[in-house]
Amino acid sequence: MALKVREIMTPDPVTVQVDSPVSEAAGLLRKYHIGGLPVMDGERVAGIVTETDILSLLDTGDLSNDLWLPSPLEVIEVPVREFINWEKTKRALADIGGMEVRRVMSSPVVAIDEDADITEAASQMLHEGIARLPVLRDGRLVGIVTRADIIRGIGASSEEEL
Repeated sequence: MALKVREIMTPDPVTVQVDSPVSEAAGLLRKYHIGGLPVMDGERVAGIVTETDILSLLDTGDLSNDLWLPSPLEVIEVPVREFINWEKTKRALADIGGMEVRRVMSSPVVAIDEDADITEAASQMLHEGIARLPVLRDGRLVGIVTRADIIRGIGASSEEEL
């Protein structure tokens, strides 16, 4: 018998609201040691924000003129003349932290029903190139399932068969 998503998902996932600052989302990712979280617009799942989404802000054309991140060697070699660039970088990073999550989240959200088989979840993740899926019951968020959850579920079910 195939495992269902509800059997392997993490229930009641940590979420962030669409109008929350990126700094709040980054803090939640760090605090809970997770790679992404659902973004809510009230009770509706509006998107997903991941570490990659936040890191991509450091490499956008919007900020590239103001943002300069030195390599470890440059920190040693670059004299005070770059202090002005570092001040611009700090301002750019502060701007990123204050940006609303809705500006960086992935949307529309790819989600799965809690009654789906884990093979369907795995297939969706592979097809979409994503690592996590919000889990829905009657259109409402009830959990999140990751690639690691699927691997654990497969491992646990094969151990039971032995």
